[in-house]
Amino acid sequence: MLRAETGSAYVMGLGRSGIAAAHLLHQQGWQVTISDSGTSDALQQTQQKLQADGIAVELGHQLESRSDLMQRIVVSPGVPWDLPALIEARSLGIETIGEMELAWRSLHSYPWVGITGTNGKTTTTALIAAIFQATGLHAPACGNIGYAACDLAIDTLYSNALANQPLDWTIAELSSYQIEASSTLAPQIGIWTTFTPDHLSRHKTLENYYNIKAQLLKRSQHQIFNGDDPYLRGVAEQWSQAYWTSVAGKSGLLGNAERGAYLEDGWAIALGKPIVEASALRMVGAHNQQNLLMAVLAARLAGIEREAIAQAVVAFPGVPHRLEHLGTWQGIDFINDSKATNYDAAQVGLSSVTAPVILIAGGEAKAGDDTGWLQTICDKAIVVLLIGKAAPAFAERLKQMDYASAEIVETMDCAVTRGAELAQQLGAKVVLLSPACASFDQYPNFEQRGDHFRQLCQAQS
Repeated sequence: MLRAETGSAYVMGLGRSGIAAAHLLHQQGWQVTISDSGTSDALQQTQQKLQADGIAVELGHQLESRSDLMQRIVVSPGVPWDLPALIEARSLGIETIGEMELAWRSLHSYPWVGITGTNGKTTTTALIAAIFQATGLHAPACGNIGYAACDLAIDTLYSNALANQPLDWTIAELSSYQIEASSTLAPQIGIWTTFTPDHLSRHKTLENYYNIKAQLLKRSQHQIFNGDDPYLRGVAEQWSQAYWTSVAGKSGLLGNAERGAYLEDGWAIALGKPIVEASALRMVGAHNQQNLLMAVLAARLAGIEREAIAQAVVAFPGVPHRLEHLGTWQGIDFINDSKATNYDAAQVGLSSVTAPVILIAGGEAKAGDDTGWLQTICDKAIVVLLIGKAAPAFAERLKQMDYASAEIVETMDCAVTRGAELAQQLGAKVVLLSPACASFDQYPNFEQRGDHFRQLCQAQS
């Protein structure tokens, strides 16, 4: 069946990416309807703005099959790809794609760097964008951070804003949700940061989760893998042409050292050449040295000179909500790691700070193996303050580990006040928010959770 170039398009989800997709489709000449199951006051205000722009909005609405009325469906990342209505729509021949795929179709003539992985995506994406931009390239970050990808497409193709600075590269952070709904997205450089169980409530099996992410790398011209990740290292034979990285040095590198990146004598070496001292990156933890290697290797594959990369790394300030140092009060460091929304990320965060630690954790728990995280708590946390829906279950799990210093405080306000008090009493070096949970029980997203923590910490000091 030939696809209509224009016609009726239906966008699911009234978040940032859904709104951007609706605007791009409207700009391309489609008759657009966007829907959301919610009916909040904020959504009603958005509805009024979009309808004034000629985009129909349906609130409190679930998709129903209307094959006679639509030629294309665009889904936001939060909409399950296996929703029965979407399965039916695809069976009826209605083109169903994700917001990222829609943007790719408009921007595929420009080179992309696509970054995926369970953890490490945001830091690696932000660092790559910073390196590219420091050389004068117009290389905005989009996807899970920065722009919505469709907004970038609008600015590039339909706005005069970029007339004096055309797009050079697209630096895209891509979740499994976005890859799942993007069948043709093919970056020039694809990066896989880490792989551990996550989102299994949606993807069902680890194999399915792996295969979704693998699609992106298979379509990438150049493939960069974290060679220190146990799972990725275990499937290395499937990626014979890939570039690998290792913080363990040349001896830990998979494949030809001249094609990879590694640490040696404190330096990041990429494609056989020293680039920058690893200590120049102002972010703690071995995982961030790994992120540095992947970013430096991507920059070298893109043809960026060594001196420019080094200068950009020195200037890079870090990423909000990922081991973000908020300040020091009476010798106690307050650190915001709100982006640690699963056990593995939280374990990395806790491992990266100085013990003894007052840990704030909890929220909406995800499926996964909490064993390593709990053991790290036993090793490094002098007290754990538990918030949100997961607090009782976490308290019970810690009790099973013979850890007796957990307190349920329920809210962030109580956690920060209690954390500062206990840190003084017990001589703790750090108060760390690293939740190991999604935020949706108490906050719209991890950013707002981290912002609230920051505000409370600043008021404390």
